[in-house]
Amino acid sequence: MRVIDADAHVVESERTWEFLDEAGLAPRVMVLKDHYQESPARGSSDEYWMINGRVFAKGRNIGHDTSRESREMEDVKARLAHMDKLQVDVQVLYPSLFLRALTVLPHVYTALCKSYNRWLAEIWKQGDGRLRWVVIPPLEYIDKALEELHFGKENGACGVFIRGVEGDKLPIDPHFFPIYEEASKLDMPICVHASAGNLEMFDLFGRGSSLGQFKFGPINLFGSLITSELPKKFPDLRWGFIEVSAEWLPYVMNHLEIGYQKRDKRWPGAHLLSANRIYVACQTTDDLPYILEHVGDHNIVLGTDYGHNDTSSEIDAMRRLKADRKISEDSVDKILGRNAQELYGL
Repeated sequence: MRVIDADAHVVESERTWEFLDEAGLAPRVMVLKDHYQESPARGSSDEYWMINGRVFAKGRNIGHDTSRESREMEDVKARLAHMDKLQVDVQVLYPSLFLRALTVLPHVYTALCKSYNRWLAEIWKQGDGRLRWVVIPPLEYIDKALEELHFGKENGACGVFIRGVEGDKLPIDPHFFPIYEEASKLDMPICVHASAGNLEMFDLFGRGSSLGQFKFGPINLFGSLITSELPKKFPDLRWGFIEVSAEWLPYVMNHLEIGYQKRDKRWPGAHLLSANRIYVACQTTDDLPYILEHVGDHNIVLGTDYGHNDTSSEIDAMRRLKADRKISEDSVDKILGRNAQELYGL
């Protein structure tokens, strides 16, 4: 069985922007002293990306259990060696900076996406097939987004990155249907990662906890997919919900079931995920026996959040799950390998 880390990260650096057509669009690193103190666990807290007059923290969510050379992919061999120690065969790579909206200027965002995607393609070429990734499409320009999907497919990408909210639209909007149609043809799942794709929402919810900023959007989108029956419009398309844990599934499914009953519709019960080709990344801190009882073990995957340092980060998640005696060996095999293999088409 291949062990697949369904959610690992790269941390962007100045090298990420070496593929920009216009060098003047490259984000700049700024040093701004603030009230946070630098520590090994936090990373450098006074470094920020400057993008079109806005600043975004650069090192606020950096894991102290990974080396800079590894998480920034400066040394791909070091990353692979660390994966060997963690007993991980394949990592699926997600971005860090792109987990929030970066600019309201579509042409700037398009340039950033293209450069990031070409950086990941170079990483994939050095990764001996073990470093797969999700392509970031510039969704304001559908034609350019489709070009990026094809570039990603040809260069090791195994999914399409979408946030729970994209600008002023939910991803159930018909605007996104050409993306879903093409992703289906390319056998690439839509990967909804913990994220904030609207600058105003990001600022508003930033005054509270990170739940509103990053977690609630994808969970709301899950419910919207079910109630809109969008998966039926694209019967070959798979969906992944990544880094929002799986603890919410029984609650949201209960909420949706009540709505089905009020409309006299048949509720699929524990088959809801498989019927809609939806996969959800769990954490070992979840109550997995309870979750598996309600949703089954066919559509649950596991990620480490490699490179980050937040409530979803579990660098040793794969070995922890293997040691969990409350979960059957067959379920562990599915969560660690088979399910992720199906989600990402590996």
